[in-house]
Amino acid sequence: MYPPEIVKPMKAELENAGFTSLTTEREVEEALAKKGTTLVVVNSVCGCAAGTARPGVIASLQFDKTPDNLVTVFAGVDKDATNKAREFMIPFPPSSPSVALFKDGQLVHMLERHHIEGRSAQDIAGNLAAAYDEYCEK
Repeated sequence: MYPPEIVKPMKAELENAGFTSLTTEREVEEALAKKGTTLVVVNSVCGCAAGTARPGVIASLQFDKTPDNLVTVFAGVDKDATNKAREFMIPFPPSSPSVALFKDGQLVHMLERHHIEGRSAQDIAGNLAAAYDEYCEK
């Protein structure tokens, strides 16, 4: 577990962009039971989360189509919520940061850590925007 004072600004970065932080298994189950599209960000303290993942995810929300629901869990902090979210991401192995797009509770697009490392925030935003174009209604 990371100290709350270290994690707070990293959580706030996504929360300020409209994401809801999920901290329990039940919150994850409820979020993924919603109709429509849900973007789940597995946030982390690693450098690629700060350098490209969070900025890329936030930039992806500037395009015409975006997910209906925006949620996040924090690896190493919200253990139960993160483990539950990762159950929905099978067959992909756990990685953080990672980003998953669900439509009506079904996983339709996944960015694993190895898709994030070494890529720019613009590359990540573009990848997600293409998924939004395919799966999001609005």
